[in-house]
Amino acid sequence: MEVKQVLRMNGGNGETSYAKNSQLQNIMISQNRPITEAAIVDFYCTTFSHSISIADLGCSSGPNTLMFAWEIIEAIQKVCSISGRPLPEFRFFLNDLPGNDFNTIFKSLPEFHMKLMNVKGIGNGGCFIAGVPGTFYGRLFPSKSLDFVHSSSSLHWLSRVPPELDSEADTPLNKGKIYISKTSPSCVLNAYLVQFQKDFSLFLKSRSKEVVAGGRMVLSFLGRLTADPTTEESCHHWELLAHAINEMVLEGLLEKEKVDSFNAPYYSPSPEELESVIQGEGSFVLNRLQLYEVDWYPTYSDNIIQTESTDTAEKQNSMGGNYVAKTIRAVVESMLQNHFGEGIMDDLFRSSTKLQGREGNMELLTSILDENNPPDLINSLTPQKNTALHIAVAFGHEQIVREMIDREPSLISQPVTTRARD
Repeated sequence: MEVKQVLRMNGGNGETSYAKNSQLQNIMISQNRPITEAAIVDFYCTTFSHSISIADLGCSSGPNTLMFAWEIIEAIQKVCSISGRPLPEFRFFLNDLPGNDFNTIFKSLPEFHMKLMNVKGIGNGGCFIAGVPGTFYGRLFPSKSLDFVHSSSSLHWLSRVPPELDSEADTPLNKGKIYISKTSPSCVLNAYLVQFQKDFSLFLKSRSKEVVAGGRMVLSFLGRLTADPTTEESCHHWELLAHAINEMVLEGLLEKEKVDSFNAPYYSPSPEELESVIQGEGSFVLNRLQLYEVDWYPTYSDNIIQTESTDTAEKQNSMGGNYVAKTIRAVVESMLQNHFGEGIMDDLFRSSTKLQGREGNMELLTSILDENNPPDLINSLTPQKNTALHIAVAFGHEQIVREMIDREPSLISQPVTTRARD
């Protein structure tokens, strides 16, 4: 798979576009905002340069792209207001792969500049924005031309599928899976790690040529807390997507060989793996490494999905499943379509929505049990003499069954008294 040719977020402003389905990435940028602001302000206060060059690598398109530029300008403007200095000239370079929807970004620039003028008093001569197509796994800019580099939700994408797992490989090593899983052989785990190490080292080496001495970088990844790459936190959504794809194999809509020959060009690193590559490459000093959790499944209070207070929990979770499935579709559809074909996409993500909705049910259950801890909920009986466990088994909610048994082992270990038929 030629990743730079097929990996792109869904363009435009339609229902499955990245612009309409990137709230999760928006949350990540917002959570990272204090770190980003501190880094750019710290750099500016050591130089008080008359101009600042800033690159956003993996910018994609939609509202998140220019939100980052606005926040940078706002942070520097606060410093200048306090110190009585004039604002520096801002030069923003927006980078992504050539297939990115740069046209949507460019079309939004007049409105952005108008807002800068009306709200910040910054005319066109104070802020310049340019698009830079190309892969960040290699040089993009002239030597020592950048003061600040930002990348959010991008560096977990690899430059290529590990060569051992490429679709052209003689023997598929990760059968029935599209990413690392509990059943993946150790050679698959190692192949992904080695590819990430190569790619991230090349990224750092390339930026070291382009960033001025004392320049800053703020990078955010989808990563994992633990050393084990097969844990649910790093491969859960890939597992659900693989489940939906394999259902289509069973229905005769896809060939099994097509599934076996696909592996995602993705890797969610651990903090230790990141530190190891940064120290080994040697061009940059790691000032701060922070981990934070992002909830994939929105709740009623998040105001991300539009629900009514009278909606049932089941309906809210179904809507939450649709939200997560559309978030994933906006990101991965282009490469899935390239491998499996355009014709199955709607059916695939319809199935994915159902699976994600079930996960929302799981989120709701654990939230109720953890926060409210009703003592008799698990053991209570319906009028038909069924427990919650009976109902979960009947509807095939395997994760809910496991959760309830873990919390209340007596559900399956209580003695049963029987008697012979008369």
